[in-house]
Amino acid sequence: MRVSVVGGSDVDAATEEVARALGRRLAGRGHTVVCGGLGGVMRAVCEGAVSADGHTLGILPGERVEEANDFVETAVATGMGHARNALVVMNGDAVVAVAGSGGTLSEIGFAFVFGRPVAGLGTHAVDGVHACETPAEAVDYVEQASSGREGRGGREP
Repeated sequence: MRVSVVGGSDVDAATEEVARALGRRLAGRGHTVVCGGLGGVMRAVCEGAVSADGHTLGILPGERVEEANDFVETAVATGMGHARNALVVMNGDAVVAVAGSGGTLSEIGFAFVFGRPVAGLGTHAVDGVHACETPAEAVDYVEQASSGREGRGGREP
């Protein structure tokens, strides 16, 4: 399945490592990472996924695919700025939020609108976000919560 990973673009080293581990875990379980394609959590989760031979999709705010981080396999330029946050979430079957601030909170909101389950790793404490302690717990949660829902993330069922 596709899993949208959302989070801060300016994060500390510990958060980057959590995101890298999440990317490795998602790829190791055969999932594609969907993200905003830039830095911080987005870069780290893509780096982790690629290191485990996974696939990454970056939905960019700008008009140039060259803006994507080096670990994005498929970049989609939107020219939509923060409005692309809806597309990041819509193109996943589930969402994992890692840290983050206002942009991440908007993506969590879109997850609720689109009916996507949300796992959280050190992110906003919002009703509906399943707080997890580890990347493994987050992946387990989104797999379980998405069971039978795959194919709704912008792909043919």
